[in-house]
Amino acid sequence: MRAIQVTELGGPEVLVPAELDPPVAGPDQLLVEVSAAGVNFADTHRTDGSYRGGVKLPFVPGVEIVGRTESGHRVLSPIFETGGGYAEYAVAPVDRVVDVPDDVSDGQALALLIQGLTAWHVLRNSARLAAGESVLVNAAAGGVGSLAVQLAKHFGAGQVIATASTPAKRELALELGADVAVDNDPDGYADRIRAASNDRGVDVVLDSTGGPTMLAGLECLAGFGRLVNYGNAGREGRPSVDPSALAQRNLSVAGFWLVPAMDLPGGYAEPLTELLALTASHKLRPLVGAEYPLEDARRSHEDLLARRSTGKLVLRIR
Repeated sequence: MRAIQVTELGGPEVLVPAELDPPVAGPDQLLVEVSAAGVNFADTHRTDGSYRGGVKLPFVPGVEIVGRTESGHRVLSPIFETGGGYAEYAVAPVDRVVDVPDDVSDGQALALLIQGLTAWHVLRNSARLAAGESVLVNAAAGGVGSLAVQLAKHFGAGQVIATASTPAKRELALELGADVAVDNDPDGYADRIRAASNDRGVDVVLDSTGGPTMLAGLECLAGFGRLVNYGNAGREGRPSVDPSALAQRNLSVAGFWLVPAMDLPGGYAEPLTELLALTASHKLRPLVGAEYPLEDARRSHEDLLARRSTGKLVLRIR
């Protein structure tokens, strides 16, 4: 089968097309003929060796797939334990497979699997968003951010402030339902957010970048506000936070990682089914960005790392 194999750690250049034997489904697994695979920042961390838990060489990247089972069912599944999504065939755990409605495209389904579930959990469980509260979404034109803007509104947020790096991305955030969109440059960031919130600050900050932007987000919180960090896309590290400084305004900082959340009761199939149904009924608009042939996996990582993308990046296998 056609696949992308990584035999050494590094940047996008280590994503090399290869011919490999198809995987064999073991107990409690299904063989899936992959039609498309998702491309994530986590994939870039796996290939360069910076992903928590590490990887074992050689490996086939890709942890989210949509395709057909041997029985013909069109399914969506994460494959965190085995990986192997950048290939014509992959094995998926039986208890993670979810049927995909006909009205949801491959790209839309893939956008919901990791990014959609992340947006759902950070709002529902980490931030515990209440109706009428204000939400600041960093990287609002990205995979998680674009869905978080829409879900925050769907969940009853009173105001959604979006940040993005370019005028086009800020305009997109407004189209998706954000009330205000501002530049995400850390210089002057807090002042712009205060102005957008009429000097009140915000109740919730969703941050995937870490570094200076995360610290600036803390400055924007109102009393009893919550900041949720769910990534390190800026690759500048997660700064230390002083609990005594948080206590001065009764602030909270939470970290989120999807993998353990999916194992909690109601943490996976239920919210994913809800997201798929919202998409099928056109109440949620997952952004599908560029689609690449499997052999162009290297270019997909280059575009992702260079911030040249908007929405979900997809490897089209078939």
